[in-house]
Amino acid sequence: MTWTGFVVRNLLRHPLRTALTTLSVALSIFLVCAVLTLPAALNALFERTASSTRISVHHEAGLSYWLPLSYVQRVKAIPGVAAVNQFTWFGGIYDEPRNMFPNFAVDPETVAEVWPDYRIDPGALERFRRIRNGALVGEETFRRFGWRLGQEVTLRGTIFPVNLTLQIVGVIPASGNPVMLWFHRTYLEEAMEPYGGLRLVGMLWLRADRPEAVDGILRQVDAMFRNAEAQVTAETEQAFFASFLSSFRELVRLVLAVGVLVVGAVVLIAANTAAMGVRERIPEIAILKSLGFRRRPILVALLAESTLIGLVGGILGAGGAYGILTALALAGKTGAGGFLGPLSGFRMSPQVALQGVAISVIVGFVAGAIPARNGARLNVVEALRRLF
Repeated sequence: MTWTGFVVRNLLRHPLRTALTTLSVALSIFLVCAVLTLPAALNALFERTASSTRISVHHEAGLSYWLPLSYVQRVKAIPGVAAVNQFTWFGGIYDEPRNMFPNFAVDPETVAEVWPDYRIDPGALERFRRIRNGALVGEETFRRFGWRLGQEVTLRGTIFPVNLTLQIVGVIPASGNPVMLWFHRTYLEEAMEPYGGLRLVGMLWLRADRPEAVDGILRQVDAMFRNAEAQVTAETEQAFFASFLSSFRELVRLVLAVGVLVVGAVVLIAANTAAMGVRERIPEIAILKSLGFRRRPILVALLAESTLIGLVGGILGAGGAYGILTALALAGKTGAGGFLGPLSGFRMSPQVALQGVAISVIVGFVAGAIPARNGARLNVVEALRRLF
């Protein structure tokens, strides 16, 4: 009988109890890995969307308030502004409300100038400018709904009393914005003519001709609309998304706290299992000591059992999380309309999986430390009295 075989045989003495404890560790590590992925997803989203030369201009009261359409021409005249585009939230629904994704009316003429870093195919941009009801769709949304180029899709209006039929003319790469859908602002204006037209815009996006001009543009925008009918807030894209994602960061902190509590609960469960195993084997430990085994080998054997349970549970939990979340990401289920909404960058890295396995090993070690120590310090005479 080898030392490793001795540890494994003891674990298999109560296979159901060992299996249930291992599964509890695996489930907790699955949840912990998912939680650890959230901060990285937020950072990836922020880094992917933030530009050093783009500026957001929106109503100072919030994104739900509108700006006059005349603001577009006024900001174009500011020195240092290379291009201006406009975002008007349409809020259309394709199939079910729970599958809603961000869709905006934009100016097709300046998409390439305002978002050159999105690397949209020039042919798609040309079709977008030429086709009246053309639409550009984020790669993940495109894949998620199984759409194809040239297909016509209908978005049912929620804010606006119109339904729009759009023709997909191109895809926005995942390196740009993988979830949005953009269509012609003029197409929405024409659809709204029977209802009095559309003379408002949701927000403006400006691109400075160089990074050094950004601060000056921000000051000029603030000064231009300081006493206007609709006062605005101008901020860099980094600041805009940092503010937009702040609520998600608070949610992530809360989820992280819950994850810590879950790990603590699993430590208690595993510790209880280890303590039960030691109590059941008190006579055996006494016999080993009477045969000449010292404390350290007994301590190591008992501690190895709980640590091995943690290791196997960690491999199952972290491996399961990596496989499932990767499959969901490839299927487009973690993007728009998925269970994570705007966290379209939700992908688990191998580093997070390794962290999950390390946490599980620590859980197993900590859970078994006290029971193993008590078992190793067991008094032989007192234990033999229980046996005989």
